Formats: sequence, C-alpha cells, structure tokens
Amino acid sequence: MDLSSFIRETPLGTEVDLVVSPSSPKSEVQGLDRWRKRLVVKVRAPPEKGEANDEVESVVSGFFGAEAEVVRGHTSRMKTVLVRTTRQSALATLEGLDARP
Repeated sequence: MDLSSFIRETPLGTEVDLVVSPSSPKSEVQGLDRWRKRLVVKVRAPPEKGEANDEVESVVSGFFGAEAEVVRGHTSRMKTVLVRTTRQSALATLEGLDARP
C-alpha cells in the first residue's frame, strides 16, 4: 500500500488521515484501511462533547510517540490529525504497522 496517499508533511509536522470508531470495547490503532486509505483508530469514548477526539489524540500520540491534535473532522468519523513528528518518522511507524499480518 502506498502510505503517502494519507500522510502529508506540513511546516508544523505530519498530517495523517484517520477513520475513527468511537464507543469501541478497546482503544487502539487497529491498522490500515486500504480502501479508504486511512489509519483505523478505535476509541472507547463516545462521540459526545469532544471526548472521542480527546481520546483519538491520546491514542495517536502514543502510537507515533509524538504530540497529536485533531485538525479536521471534529464531528466526523473521518479525521485528520497533525502529529508533531517528521514525515520519515511517521512513515517508519506506519510501515511497521503495514507489515503486520
């Protein structure tokens, strides 16, 4: 899968496109959605009062090892997150995920 289709370098860091499943039994980065070309993130929080967005930021921060902030899609399952890391570092993390069976 061409990972560059959903990851972009910006002056502030790297933007990553996500599809989020709120109210899930477990909070985690689940994998890559090859059809939607997005990183799949599940969170336990409900989609109310920004709770899911806060948890998305926490899960994505832990996954990439860098601060993350939802910058687009605050009320949608399709979101874009700004990760305060280099594109190369983000790609290396995603390539490791893409290699999983």
